[in-house]
Amino acid sequence: MSKRMFAERASSKTMAFNFSFGGYTSGGVRCCAIAGIAHDYRSSTRNVHGPAAGRVSPVKKALFIANNNIGAGLSGGDRIFTEFLRHWRGKLELTLLGSEEAFSMAATRGVSGFRFLQSDTRNASRNPYTLPGLLRHLARRLWRGLRTVKANWSVVAETDAVYSCSDAYPDCLVGAYVKWRRGPAVTWIAGYYLFVPHPFSADTPYKGRNWLRGALYWLMQIPSYWLVRRWADYVFVTSQPDVARFVTSRRPASRVVVVQGGVDITESERHLQSSAVVPVERRTYDACFVGRFHFQKGVLELVDIWQRVVAQKKDARLAMIGEGSLRPEMETRIAALGLQDHITILGFLDGAAKFDVFKQSRLMVHPATYDSGGMAAAEGMAWRLPGVSFDLEALKTYYPQGMLKAAPGNLEQFAGLILSLLTDRALYEQQAEAARALIVEVWDWKKRAQRVYDAVFGAAS
Repeated sequence: MSKRMFAERASSKTMAFNFSFGGYTSGGVRCCAIAGIAHDYRSSTRNVHGPAAGRVSPVKKALFIANNNIGAGLSGGDRIFTEFLRHWRGKLELTLLGSEEAFSMAATRGVSGFRFLQSDTRNASRNPYTLPGLLRHLARRLWRGLRTVKANWSVVAETDAVYSCSDAYPDCLVGAYVKWRRGPAVTWIAGYYLFVPHPFSADTPYKGRNWLRGALYWLMQIPSYWLVRRWADYVFVTSQPDVARFVTSRRPASRVVVVQGGVDITESERHLQSSAVVPVERRTYDACFVGRFHFQKGVLELVDIWQRVVAQKKDARLAMIGEGSLRPEMETRIAALGLQDHITILGFLDGAAKFDVFKQSRLMVHPATYDSGGMAAAEGMAWRLPGVSFDLEALKTYYPQGMLKAAPGNLEQFAGLILSLLTDRALYEQQAEAARALIVEVWDWKKRAQRVYDAVFGAAS
C-alpha cells in the first residue's frame, strides 16, 4: 500500500441520504428531525448538533471509526462507542466515520453532539452472515472506509486521536491507515474486545461442520492482533485477563485500558424505587437472555439448557432478545424439542421495550462459551435480576458477585443453578441484591466513561 495510492484529493461526488426512507437522493439540503439532527447533504459530512465541545486536555478532537456494523443488532463494542460519544461530547470535538447503521444506532440511542462522515449505505444483503457474505461485507466496508478518509482528509488531518471501535478490518485497518499517514501526530486507540478461540481449543463453539468457519475466523484475527499490538498507542479491552496480550516494551500496562463497559442505571433505579415493581413470583418470564444469536453467545446450548429446566419446572418460560445468523437453527431446535411454548424469541429490542421485558423477568442467563466480558447481562442485573453463566476466566473479574457460575460446558449444572434461583427465595434475594449493588457501584456508565477518558486523555494533559 503506497501513500500515492491514497493521495489526498477531494471527492466531487455529491449525494444526499434520505434517512426516513433509507435511500439516496441527489444533491440539495434536507433536514431530519431525529434526535435534533440537521444535515447539510451538499457536503460529505453531517453535523449532529449537541453541546459545544470543551477544552479540558491537549487532545481536543477525536475520530471514531465504526464502519463494520450489519443490521440493527447492538454488540458490546457498539454500546461502548455510542456511550463514549454520549459522555465525551462535552470534552472533545467528536467525529464519527461509519456506515448508515452506525449513524442510525447513535440516533436511535439519542446520542448527538458529533460530526458524521458516512462511508456506506446499509448492508441490504439477504444473507449477510454467510461466510461469502461476510467476506464481501468486509472488503466493501474496508474500501469505503479508506475512500471516506481520503475524501475528508481535511477533517482527518486535524484530529488528535483516532479510535477504531473493533478489531474488524473495516475499523482496525482504517485506524491503522490514519496512524500510518499521520504518525506520532495522532494517537491511535484500538478497541479489541474479543478473541476467537483456537480452533483446537476445548472452549471453541465451532465444532463439527462449523469447525472450518471457526478456523477461518481465528486465522483472520491474527493480522489485526499483530497490527494493533505493534502500532496502537492505546488498546481498549473488556476484561483484565486480556491486558497482558497487549503489554510490550513500548506499551506499558497503563496504556491497555480495561473498559469493561457500563450500564445507564437511570431507568432501573427509578423503577425499583417506585410502587410498580412486579412481585417476582408473578412475572411472565423465568429467565431472560440478551445478545447476538451467535456461536460465541451459547444460544444453541441455551436451548438445550432450557429443555432441562422445563423437565423440572413444567411452566418455565425463557425470553430471548436479539438477532443473528443462528436464529433459523435456534427456531428449528426449539421446534424439534417441543419448546415453542417455553422459549419466546423477541428479536432485537432496546430502550423501553427491552426494559419492559426485564421488569417481567426473574433472572438473566449469559451462556457464552467464550468471552472477554459481556455487558448484556449487566443491563438486566441493574434491574435487580441475578444471573447465571459459565465460569469463564474473564467473567471472574467481570461479574464477581450476583452471577452464579457453572463449569464451562456443563449444561446440567447450568440448568441446576437456574432452578436453584427459581426455587430458593433466600438465595434469590441474596444474589439479586448483590447483582444490583455491583452494577450501581461499578457499572454506572457515567463513572465508567469518565475513568476511561481520564486514563487516555487525562494522561496526555
